[in-house]
Amino acid sequence: MSDKHPGPLVVEGTLADAERLKRESNFLRGTIAEDLNDGLTGGFNGDNFLLIRFHGMYQQDDRDIRAERAEQKLDARHAMMLRCRLPGGVMTPKQWLGIDEFARENTLYGSIRLTNRQTFQFHGILKPHVKSAHQLLNRLGLDALATANDVNRNVMCTSNPLESDLHRQAYDWARKISEHLLPRTRAYAEIWLDQEKVATTDEEPILGSNYLPRKFKTTVVIPPQNDVDLHANDLNFVAIADKGQLVGFNVLVGGGLSIAHGDKATYARTASELGYIPVEHTLAVAEAVVTTQRDWGNRTNRKNAKTKYTLERVGVETFKQEVERRSGIPFEALRPYEFTSRGDRIGWVKGIDNKWHLTLFIENGRILDYPGRPLKTGLAEIAKIHKGDFRLTANQNLIIAGVPARSKAKIEALARQHGLIDDAVSEQRKNSMACVSFPTCPLAMAEAERFLPEFVTKVEGIMQRHGVGDEHIILRVTGCPNGCGRALLAEIGLVGKAPGRYNLHLGGNRAGTRIPRMYRENITDAEILSEIDRLVERWAHERHDGEGFGDFTIRSQIVKPVLDPARDFYD
Repeated sequence: MSDKHPGPLVVEGTLADAERLKRESNFLRGTIAEDLNDGLTGGFNGDNFLLIRFHGMYQQDDRDIRAERAEQKLDARHAMMLRCRLPGGVMTPKQWLGIDEFARENTLYGSIRLTNRQTFQFHGILKPHVKSAHQLLNRLGLDALATANDVNRNVMCTSNPLESDLHRQAYDWARKISEHLLPRTRAYAEIWLDQEKVATTDEEPILGSNYLPRKFKTTVVIPPQNDVDLHANDLNFVAIADKGQLVGFNVLVGGGLSIAHGDKATYARTASELGYIPVEHTLAVAEAVVTTQRDWGNRTNRKNAKTKYTLERVGVETFKQEVERRSGIPFEALRPYEFTSRGDRIGWVKGIDNKWHLTLFIENGRILDYPGRPLKTGLAEIAKIHKGDFRLTANQNLIIAGVPARSKAKIEALARQHGLIDDAVSEQRKNSMACVSFPTCPLAMAEAERFLPEFVTKVEGIMQRHGVGDEHIILRVTGCPNGCGRALLAEIGLVGKAPGRYNLHLGGNRAGTRIPRMYRENITDAEILSEIDRLVERWAHERHDGEGFGDFTIRSQIVKPVLDPARDFYD
């Protein structure tokens, strides 16, 4: 990618309406408190519809029944999705029991959804229960502040159950970064926790009074495991260790996967390397990156407002120099690092602290009691006896972490009894993932979560037929082009285009360091399976030793690699 200065530092023009909304919101308060008392609608009105996102919520409705209700002259059945802030995905068993009870008693679906942002979501909270949801989180020592909209969102951290001491240090920095970049407004505490307004003027020294131009995502990642998919994120700290201790980070900026169908000014992009910093400078550099994006990001066109577009416009070197100037920290030369995989280690793993860690595969991250598989009950029973912690992973799975050897058998017995361990789950299924999509996501164009299980079964059949049933291909499905399912870092990525139709992308790699290219546009699942059948047959017979499917598609010239996304993503 070019380091030249190809464009202006600030984009001039008419500001997007979101900028007006933030400016007039009284530091994110709007009239949300008054709206809560409006019993005439189950939703939020006017600007509040978008402002609640800064407080961790999206207003949704059940799209399965939308048409039926419209035909009956009824309003859509509005309910809220609430996303917790959970840096690094770490929580206590007591916290888990609290959210389990709330989901059972106060949501329409009764489920807990683990997300690939390494946190959990409640779906289907009716308006009268919204405030109690925030107050529950507060009692548990949690919150939903800044998990959506134009702020730094939940900070992710490699789960890494092996090197426990290094993980603890990396996790501590994920938590510190999250706290440092939070909004300073008291709006959240006033509206949801009934705390009195402090008689001082609100200030946002890092985010600014108009907050960021667009959403911003941050990770802390421990090589060689890229389980957080760092190239999907704006700001990444790659841990560098010496003798098992964290000494600093390589800093990468400007990754992102969201695109817009039909708009070639949008594209997926991997993050650019800025350099290495000693660990003590982490917060200063994080703040400098955020404020540079705050001041230089595009506020006229939200589709081009992410950090990746800022870097392409001003040049990576120019952006890097500004971060150095603002932080007072010169970047050192990058330290060597390599990523080899990004899947979770399903099953038991012994850490260097002699504690055991059980990673449970949770298909699509949906925690619910299914017939014959009472997953939600099982996790509650484990939480009642577990003395360590729970770690949510960026692959929508869950780790029962810090288990002493004497407790292994009992926890495994509970997990098996409730269907949380299934030895028959294939490697292919473990390495497949989807976003939520229908029926609750308002942006969904095609199915994803409900589509994936049966689709994977068909892919498993193809793999078995061609003699590679014990292997896997990184497979991702997202219901729209916004990137939540991270399909544009997959070896096979399906991006929803319309009901029952997807764009098929090929050519990512197992390490998650290459963007796949669109191979077929707007095709049905039957057509996709036909293509996969033909390509897997070739892969099985023509691959080199140990060659992954995505690498094979590049070497065999089935697709060209995406080398410079701003210029060749659509070529």
